[in-house]
Amino acid sequence: MNNEIISVFEYLEKEKGVSRERLIPVISEAIKNASEKGVNAGQQLKIDIDPRTGDIRACVLLTVVDSVADPKTEIHVKQAALYADNPQLGDVIEKEIRLANLGRIVAQTVQQTIMQWIRQDEKDRLYSTYKDQVGMLVAGTVRRRERGDLIVELGKAEATLPRRETCYNEDFQPGDHITCLLKAIETTPRGPEIILSRADPLLVRRMLEREVTEISDGSVVITGIARDPGNRTKIAVDAADPKVDPVGACVGARGSRVRNLVKELNNEKIDIIRYMDDPADMLREAIKPAVPRNVQVDEAAHRIYFEVTSDDMSVALGRHGQNAKLTSKLLGWRLDIGKVDEAPKHIGHRIGQAVSVFANIPGIPEDVAKALVDRGFTDLQVFEDAHIADDLVDAGFAPEDARLIVDAVKAAK
Repeated sequence: MNNEIISVFEYLEKEKGVSRERLIPVISEAIKNASEKGVNAGQQLKIDIDPRTGDIRACVLLTVVDSVADPKTEIHVKQAALYADNPQLGDVIEKEIRLANLGRIVAQTVQQTIMQWIRQDEKDRLYSTYKDQVGMLVAGTVRRRERGDLIVELGKAEATLPRRETCYNEDFQPGDHITCLLKAIETTPRGPEIILSRADPLLVRRMLEREVTEISDGSVVITGIARDPGNRTKIAVDAADPKVDPVGACVGARGSRVRNLVKELNNEKIDIIRYMDDPADMLREAIKPAVPRNVQVDEAAHRIYFEVTSDDMSVALGRHGQNAKLTSKLLGWRLDIGKVDEAPKHIGHRIGQAVSVFANIPGIPEDVAKALVDRGFTDLQVFEDAHIADDLVDAGFAPEDARLIVDAVKAAK
């Protein structure tokens, strides 16, 4: 038995990092509890284990009496003299018993108890090791995929990267090195579970802090992050030191720092913007390359209304409204976007185009083309109408001129 105990001690110390000093009380308590529920039911036991030799000493604790009522808990004073020197009434003596007499079921129960304790101890140590790393970057290796989630090995622990915490454009395979945010440690029926994330905005913040020394020393401050995982991230930065260019510090020489960030995020676009106190000024920086006009800030409703040209509208909104949404989230203001009134220029442009179309038709001079447009004939489609010649006459054209115009248009088409 002692050789087996020593082997267990050595294995657990080497493979699990569990010292025998911690394990001995567990084994003693397991033997004691299992025995008291089994062959030694109703008795109180004491178990001692020698950490050096592995020897186990099991004793029954008995109270010395002059008349025994319960032999499982009491011993006569005369018999007690066999196990103790000069026993007195009321003394508790230790009567050693053979461990082999405890039974096979007790041995199995003890083994199960020890294994259960070891598993729980591993979970507790796992939690203790990583609880202070929540919100920080961790690096690991992808081991396998389970029900769509990735299992990542972090040293001696395994963590889960749920599908909901991944980016749509990433596809990691077993063996790939991966950097994640340790998002949380969740309590489950199986014990604590480490949850990772590649989609959380905090991941980008931690990566930028790692790349930019000025953030570490406090001269540059990240004031806000808005992220659409896998697509684009907008980061607002400010400088505690007026001599420091916060955007330049984050971008790095020739874009080296932000390029490293983009590479690690699988080509996710990164916009680094200088923070400004005035929301209107901040809007102009964040919505670039679109140019906001007629900006109106509603402090009470926490809304900003602005207009952009027709050409800038698609840029201001972005794909699926992404640019506007991220800008709104970064500023913390609701954005209302309108279109700049370009009606005069737009109408004039359409009139000029219509005149040019008619003037390019052989047989229609430019003055006739202008007359047609002035009188509402701006589209060649109307000349498909069977009564178009009559409409031209009604509009003031001579009957012969109306017929020449219709013939010219039809010939051109």
